[in-house]
Amino acid sequence: MNRNAGAGTWVRRARPLLGTIVEVAALAELPAADEAVNAAFDAVAEVQAQLSRFEATSEITRFHALPCGASMAIGQHAQRVLAAAQALRDDTGGLFDISLGTACDGWRCDGHLLHKLSANVRFDLGGIAKGYAVDVAVEALLAAGSIAGWVNAGGDIRVFGDTELPISLRDEHRGGVRPFANLRNGAFATSHFDHATRSRTSAATPVNAHVSVAAPSCMGADALTKVVAISGDTAHPLLARYGAQAWIH
Repeated sequence: MNRNAGAGTWVRRARPLLGTIVEVAALAELPAADEAVNAAFDAVAEVQAQLSRFEATSEITRFHALPCGASMAIGQHAQRVLAAAQALRDDTGGLFDISLGTACDGWRCDGHLLHKLSANVRFDLGGIAKGYAVDVAVEALLAAGSIAGWVNAGGDIRVFGDTELPISLRDEHRGGVRPFANLRNGAFATSHFDHATRSRTSAATPVNAHVSVAAPSCMGADALTKVVAISGDTAHPLLARYGAQAWIH
């Protein structure tokens, strides 16, 4: 979709990526707006290629194939995501765990080197990398000259510039969606926790609950939904550190 605006042209498109539909919108003069949107999709595809456990040549797949005690060099995307995951793991005493219980302390990221400390460790970056991909896409939009816009990857959203995006949540009881908030210059992520994921959540997080977090970065918002769901604490100390706010609803 292209829409003329006083400060340029809105370009809005969607593509299947990250196991969901990724929507990108950019405001800029043409052809910069088209170029910005394409650059954002390219950035998301690059993150997927490097960090998805379902990609045969990704760095995560290569890490899984390493023998215990070995190390490997990793690229910038893995460095940024794994450094954040390691900090969250350490700051929450293992509450945030990208190994999903296979070996919480079975790995260590040291700059550009990733060390495998347990033969059992397996990564699932679904709780942090999607938000990171949104942030990278926004970086690409800005670098390409977009002055406003948003990226929405299946509900992991970041908005920037002089624009506001209405946020709606799925209504688990009556069906459809319901309005929740308007987002401006920030990020928002929601995770749904049902019976299938109940074993990892706190008793304070109801079955069939949504946990939503607003934060400056989408990676932070994405990851902190898991911290809040597992702890059941919408006032968890990490929220203030990340400039975030959380809801269980």
